[in-house]
Amino acid sequence: MPRWTETDVPDQRGQVAVVTGANTGIGFETARVLARRGATVVLACRDPARGGTAAEKIGAADTVRLDLASLASVRDAAETIRRRYDRIDLLVNNAGVTGMRGRTEDGFELQFGVNHLGHFALTGLLLDRLHDARIVTVSSIGHRLARLDLTGDTADPQRGRGDAYSRSKLANLLFTHELHRRLRAAGHATQALAAHPGGATTEIFRYSSPWFRVPNLLIARLLGRTPAMGALPTLRAATDPTATSGEYYGPDGLLEIRGYPRRVEASRRAHDPDAQRRLWEASERLTGVKYAI
Repeated sequence: MPRWTETDVPDQRGQVAVVTGANTGIGFETARVLARRGATVVLACRDPARGGTAAEKIGAADTVRLDLASLASVRDAAETIRRRYDRIDLLVNNAGVTGMRGRTEDGFELQFGVNHLGHFALTGLLLDRLHDARIVTVSSIGHRLARLDLTGDTADPQRGRGDAYSRSKLANLLFTHELHRRLRAAGHATQALAAHPGGATTEIFRYSSPWFRVPNLLIARLLGRTPAMGALPTLRAATDPTATSGEYYGPDGLLEIRGYPRRVEASRRAHDPDAQRRLWEASERLTGVKYAI
């Protein structure tokens, strides 16, 4: 099969794309390519100054302040986007943190709160602007290490940092599959897909312990896994006309660490329909966001 690269991204003129965490790393590269292909790109970033600098570099149309560790900020960002745009053609739930302990403003374990709950809330609050659109949520190969226990305290900051990250990335996939199912059941034309970058030299490891951060960055660098390469699975899920709802994209190389994007399979736990439903119900309860589907 031919290698899929950013040159395969089709014309995006007339499309409105919202990318979270777009001021750096994979989010920046995703936004850059979409803008280069003609999309109106909205950079949803925690730091307005860094978001503005990134927007200038890539010629993005707009920036919105979004702190996924605060549900109030998520609501404000969603309202701002809704006020400025009548429709959204692409929502990329990219932003994420790893290696951090603590709680969000609303009391959730930080990585679960930012990586999953914040994006769950944002997607639900923007859903009525998403018509015949795509929602792409960025997960990780680390999801394979996780077991999501919804009977326990998902806000417990004393859980291992690596374990918390893996659980949040499993949650991204459970969310995507349940969103896909609910959209189809409602006859909604919008599609829900997921992607993972494999290894990549990005800032996501900056809060990780040195024993975890250094080897990950070294391996990614040795394998040539730049942020631009890491963004390719997201871009394929977001723009490839042959990609369909419910699919998951990642690198095609050994252990999905390196290579060019193709359709991949998530873990067995990510396909558990009961876990998908229970996570959805818990997420609605924790965020107070009810989906209109």
